Amino acid sequence: MKNKMKRALMLSAIPLVLLGCTNGANDSDTPDNETDDQETVKEEVKISNVEVNVQSGITEAVEQIDDAVVSVINLQRNDFSSWAGFYGMEEASEDEYLQAGSGSGAVYKIEDDRAYIFTNNHVVEGSDAIQVLLQDGTRVDAEVEGTDVWTDLAVLSVDASNIETSVEFGDSENLTVGEPAIAIGSPLGTDFASSVTSGIISGIGRTVPVDTDGDGEYDWEMTAIQTDAAINPGNSGGPLINIAGQVVGINSMKISTETVEGMGFAIPSNDAVEIINQLEQNGEVIRPYLGITMIDLAYISDSQRADELNLPDDVTDGVVITRVGNDSSATNAGLEPADVIVGFNGEEITNSVHLRQLIYSTEVGDSVEIEFYRNGEPRVATMEMQAADND
Repeated sequence: MKNKMKRALMLSAIPLVLLGCTNGANDSDTPDNETDDQETVKEEVKISNVEVNVQSGITEAVEQIDDAVVSVINLQRNDFSSWAGFYGMEEASEDEYLQAGSGSGAVYKIEDDRAYIFTNNHVVEGSDAIQVLLQDGTRVDAEVEGTDVWTDLAVLSVDASNIETSVEFGDSENLTVGEPAIAIGSPLGTDFASSVTSGIISGIGRTVPVDTDGDGEYDWEMTAIQTDAAINPGNSGGPLINIAGQVVGINSMKISTETVEGMGFAIPSNDAVEIINQLEQNGEVIRPYLGITMIDLAYISDSQRADELNLPDDVTDGVVITRVGNDSSATNAGLEPADVIVGFNGEEITNSVHLRQLIYSTEVGDSVEIEFYRNGEPRVATMEMQAADND
């Protein structure tokens, strides 16, 4: 009891001001009117003028070739122009062309009064006219020198009056996984021309399936460089460069997957240069061909294999000939519809893509052996490879 009384006395001795009980009195030493009259001074935010060296290997590489990178504009006649042409009216004027799409490209050679530009085949495909947007904003008309659907490459030429810079090709065989990679182009259109993205070489010698004719089925496989540098629609046809500013690849959305981030693909420069030279000189790539229409054996049912083709059970890979062209290599070698090709020049065939790759690896005039089954019986034919338009 004594302890409780003692604590009560101690609490009553504490000044009321410490308990926050001032009975309405102002506990400030400064009168209210003096506080209201004081001005609050805030310090202004300032920009520090500090010079920073922003030069790097990437900026120096871009500076070397930036003026050579262009936008490629695919123009097509509008509906009125098509209707007018059908009824024999005047040719469509430039104003009657509509922009159907755009991509990128780069000047790789300046010769005499012409500048030569590489881009992708799918960038110029279906065009009625092509224009090129230069780095300085000038638009010039372009001529298509040649295209190739299988490698997705095309060569254009323009008047060289306003062009002074061209790119240099590097050796794509000497690329190292992890080294810097820089993509330059016009993602999403000409409004974003000369956009630069950077990353690394993520992989080399990648085999990527490609649908060249847009039917939803893969009919070709391309060897590509993989990079995590952003490659978006509109970057197609633009250069992928190394830290030295050399073109080591040509970007292609045709061999990219839009639903996957961080995986872009480019056509290796060593593959592209050979094709580019042929397109510039011949307007096309001259390849050998068999002269057949074919379907993968994998698409044939088991009952058809047994009842119609009479194939042994252990024959599971190859291609079935559905048609043989007139005066072709296949015709001259005696091949017929329903023959099943299982070997080409000593290598077993897996499917039509594989066979086409082996065909294109030969030269016109080469003599090759074809192993095939006819009505269940194995046979061998020798043929001379002939040239034709893209098979």
